[in-house]
Amino acid sequence: MTGRLGRRDGAPGLFAEGIEWGSVSLQSRLRDRRRPWHGLMVLVLVAGMGVSLSRAGTVTTRTAVGALVSGLFGLVIFQFTVGNVWGYAVEYHNAGGSWTDLPFLTPFGLAGLAGVVAGVWSGRAGLALWVAFWIFVIVAAAVAVGVWVLAGYRNAEA
Repeated sequence: MTGRLGRRDGAPGLFAEGIEWGSVSLQSRLRDRRRPWHGLMVLVLVAGMGVSLSRAGTVTTRTAVGALVSGLFGLVIFQFTVGNVWGYAVEYHNAGGSWTDLPFLTPFGLAGLAGVVAGVWSGRAGLALWVAFWIFVIVAAAVAVGVWVLAGYRNAEA
């Protein structure tokens, strides 16, 4: 039976076989879905919380909640950034480009250079990362539009 709580033999037990959807238990589905990506996300969350707590000095309920919010915010920013970079790479590749092409690598190079210059100029790593992120976004958008236009012309000629 699908969608029931309990064991397969019908005996009551919330966690013996777990929640079943179809013929696979929830525990099996979760075990099969754990990936290194999830571990990396936990590390980012813990690192964000750790940085926030180290800045607070003492651990109180307020600083603990603040650390949790800070860690979650850092995790969202991390996922957003990695997701956009991955999306950029996949779209470029799907348009017929190679990940070793100069147009593909240009946003990474310019973002890195801008980040280093901003970091040296200001002495603040946060500002350097912020500048690098936005330079990457702007240059990647320009490259993506350029590739989209070129791929459209290429397809129109074929």
